[in-house]
Amino acid sequence: MTYALSGSSVDGPLYTDVVDLAHRSPAWLDDTISVWSAYGLAVFALLMVVGWWRARRDGATAAMTAFMVPVAVVVAFGVNSAVKPLVAEDRPCRRLAFRTLEACPARGDWSFPSNHTAIAFAAAVALFFVSRRLGAVASVCALAMAASRVWVGVHYPHDVVAGAALGGLVGHLAMTVLRRWPTGLADRLSGTWLRPLLVSGTA
Repeated sequence: MTYALSGSSVDGPLYTDVVDLAHRSPAWLDDTISVWSAYGLAVFALLMVVGWWRARRDGATAAMTAFMVPVAVVVAFGVNSAVKPLVAEDRPCRRLAFRTLEACPARGDWSFPSNHTAIAFAAAVALFFVSRRLGAVASVCALAMAASRVWVGVHYPHDVVAGAALGGLVGHLAMTVLRRWPTGLADRLSGTWLRPLLVSGTA
């Protein structure tokens, strides 16, 4: 099969340098990064919950904005997943003879752009619409997620750069569109059984 993009010709040497550094690093560091790479997306889900919980104190409109964050992330994931087969870049751990910290994904699980990174950056950008502080925390976590995907060997550097750009852009556009719900919708919903989800008891 001929691939639309040969990642090794883009930044293969940089990828091999990072993977080689991972091999020479302390086991505790590799283990920590591997756990973050595999399960770190759960932190973004937690930040979304925190954002929603805090937004309820600012009223129904703010809470509705917080509810849009996971929707924007799902949209970003969908767009990123649609791009993958169009580029059809094989994983670096399959094209380059390197032992990696994380098991190499199956053939056909394309590398470009990075889904983990796209999700992380979409969440970070979307959270800025809810709270600058949460958005900043999520941005640091997103950078760590992007770096970890190269460190464990399942992505080239350009995969995570593209995932960050695509996820961040789609996340921003999705939030810009989604938060423009019909005027008064949040207030109307806060008068229904959904009120506890939109307004805190002290609001």
